[in-house]
Amino acid sequence: MDNTKNQRKKHHLIEYANGKSLEEINGTVEVPHGKGFWRTLFAYSGPGALVAVGYMDPGNWSTSITGGQSFQYTLMTTILISSLIAMLLQYMAAKLGIVSQMDLAQATRARTGKALGIVLWIMTELAIMATDIAEVIGAAIALNLLFHIPLIPSVFITVLDVLVLLLLTKIGFRKIEAIVACLILVILFVFAYQVALSNPNWGGVFMGLLPSAKAIAQHPEVGGITPLTGTLGIIGATVMPHNLYLHSAISQTRKIDHDDLDSIRQTVRFTTWDSNIQLSLAFIVNSLLLIMGVAVFKTGAVQDSSFFGLYDALNNTSMLSNPVLIAVAKSGVLSTLFAVALLASGQNSTITGTLTGQVIMEGFVHMKMPLWARRLVTRIISVIPVLACVAMTSGENTIQQHTALNLLMENSQVFLAFALPFSMLPLLMMTNSEVEMGEFKNRLWVKICGWISVIALTFLNLYNLPSTYEGFGIWSKGLSDVLAYITIIAILVLLLWTCIELYRGDKRFAAEGRGFGQKEAAMEGAKTKEND
Repeated sequence: MDNTKNQRKKHHLIEYANGKSLEEINGTVEVPHGKGFWRTLFAYSGPGALVAVGYMDPGNWSTSITGGQSFQYTLMTTILISSLIAMLLQYMAAKLGIVSQMDLAQATRARTGKALGIVLWIMTELAIMATDIAEVIGAAIALNLLFHIPLIPSVFITVLDVLVLLLLTKIGFRKIEAIVACLILVILFVFAYQVALSNPNWGGVFMGLLPSAKAIAQHPEVGGITPLTGTLGIIGATVMPHNLYLHSAISQTRKIDHDDLDSIRQTVRFTTWDSNIQLSLAFIVNSLLLIMGVAVFKTGAVQDSSFFGLYDALNNTSMLSNPVLIAVAKSGVLSTLFAVALLASGQNSTITGTLTGQVIMEGFVHMKMPLWARRLVTRIISVIPVLACVAMTSGENTIQQHTALNLLMENSQVFLAFALPFSMLPLLMMTNSEVEMGEFKNRLWVKICGWISVIALTFLNLYNLPSTYEGFGIWSKGLSDVLAYITIIAILVLLLWTCIELYRGDKRFAAEGRGFGQKEAAMEGAKTKEND
């Protein structure tokens, strides 16, 4: 018997997992009941910060700054709309986790077959790796700028952030939330300071917030991107598929009584407050990034629109548009703050990307790895295209090398937008279900906005797919279009397959009495008897 116990205690690199979402931190954070609003909000604050990190990573920097430089304030409306969609979706994701006690991956897998689960897992893993590509590039460039480490060694050094992850896992989840929140405030301060000095055209900023067809136009093409490509890149970098899985998992870190409706209601309410506050900060950061791309530099002065070019421009007084900026730039403060914020941004996403990878692996295929191993595998795979890009452009001039890295980030963010409907659709269908959610099901206006978001994003991605394939420059225009249309058909078939399986799963849950709706009715009945 002792030997059996010892065998059970052995830890393998890959283990079977089908328990609570992120079991190590599930239900570990105490929250008050019957206390004041601000004290309660503070206790629930934290998961929103971890989610918001994904909305201000190096991918966001690239898409927002490039969008500002290329199309002035046209894409401000894209940032606003994508931020509102993000708030809506993250609210639904957190609510699903709290009410069902399953994360999005677990809930989807419970209603679908094994084959579809594997397909959705692979797609989400690719989305995480696409995110990681932007983080690798951002962190490597920051190391190069701050410490003058050559780019290829800097790329390899980014792999060592697994050590940072190991350190963070030892200090407790609440402290991780606090560290991430502080880093967000640092990034916010850096860009608020730089934009304030640049004295932008605020009239143009607010006009840019108004919806316009210019934001989804396929002309003009500037620096290899169109407004539509820029819009999809911003959407992909802002509304991130893996964040939906993450939020549905970490919303369960608070210790609540799932047999008490009032406790569930409080958790949903304050988790929504936390999410919306943090995502509002992310919206401000992304807006500041775009405004900086427009206002900080003289029009057409920056030929190199990559992070390298922006760093050099912040050091070069001839490129700046404001006398105050010029005076500050002479001290080197502007460029140094930019590089520090870039490094913080890349590192800030380390923990969230790893946690999400664990969530989807456990949820879709019931496998579990140590967090350090999870991070190492994802990062090594993500490093490969970055190294390939650097190696392939080594014989070209500096601007061409930097532009290639920038385009790699842009294309990775476009893929995120492409993968998004496959996480949005299950989330929307399940939170619309009375069987699944009971009184917490989506209200009518949430359903309408949700369906508009899913349909609009899916249409935009499919509409832009032919030009995306052509932009890779690998195939001829004819072959690119054929491949694009084959991909479009495959996407539509997969979405239809997902809808059918989720519908059947919902009916099965209703028949078996497994949804929260049935549990809620029993809880209300027990409460009525107790009162009588």
